[in-house]
Amino acid sequence: MPIRRYKPATPGARWKTGYTFEEITKKKPEESLIVPKKKTGGRNFYGRITTRHIGGGHKQMIRIVDFKRDKINVPAKVLAIEYDPNRSARLALLEYQDGEKRYIICPDGLKVGNEVMSGENADIKVGNALPLKDIPLGTSIYNIELRKGKGGQIVRSAGNTAVILAKEGEYGHVKLPSGEIRLIKLDCFATIGQVGNIEHETISIGKAGRSRWMGIRPSVRGVAMNPVDHPMGGGEGKSSGGRHPTTPWGKITKGLKTRKTKISDRYILKRKK
Repeated sequence: MPIRRYKPATPGARWKTGYTFEEITKKKPEESLIVPKKKTGGRNFYGRITTRHIGGGHKQMIRIVDFKRDKINVPAKVLAIEYDPNRSARLALLEYQDGEKRYIICPDGLKVGNEVMSGENADIKVGNALPLKDIPLGTSIYNIELRKGKGGQIVRSAGNTAVILAKEGEYGHVKLPSGEIRLIKLDCFATIGQVGNIEHETISIGKAGRSRWMGIRPSVRGVAMNPVDHPMGGGEGKSSGGRHPTTPWGKITKGLKTRKTKISDRYILKRKK
């Protein structure tokens, strides 16, 4: 999909790039598969801000996406490729032989009219979902389950893909987009292919207002604040901090390890570093 460049009619448009949306075949979402999305403004039920820099943005509807692919051995036809404002990937609208419609994350190369299926008997082709035990080594996969039946949890954003490196006992060795190699049970499902909209990472926001459309509020540097607002604030003239970078609450913000030891850590063979 080509990237659209804008004429520099304004300073903000000079570096802005966007999508041409050539692959989108249907403008309005399927009515039966959408629910309203409620804005939080980054606040919890006490009304206190728990996540900063969130607020405003365009109204959106949540598309109900089938991450489980649990309609086993029932062929489905791709009716449309749609835009989803809640994720970087595109969605494919499927219609199964029994008339049911579902959304899935659209892989690169899936076209309207193609047929997809999930189950152990499915072919090794783009869009089909199978257990890892039935997928050949070296195959590109996405939307991978970590627990059988829970639905795909990892490798779901635009352009991402993972690779099966080996199978040993009841586990497969899967290399994730970060470079991490992880053990995943062979009875977990994954979808064949690479997530579509590969050019997403090359898009340039171009102006501050476009971030506001997406619900992202401004982020102010700590060194630009007053001492009352941030540990790195204040100083005569333009000072550059004078200490290790911290959060507004004094915690080190660069290089401090915050990951807690998890039971699932034993499934990581190689860290992404």
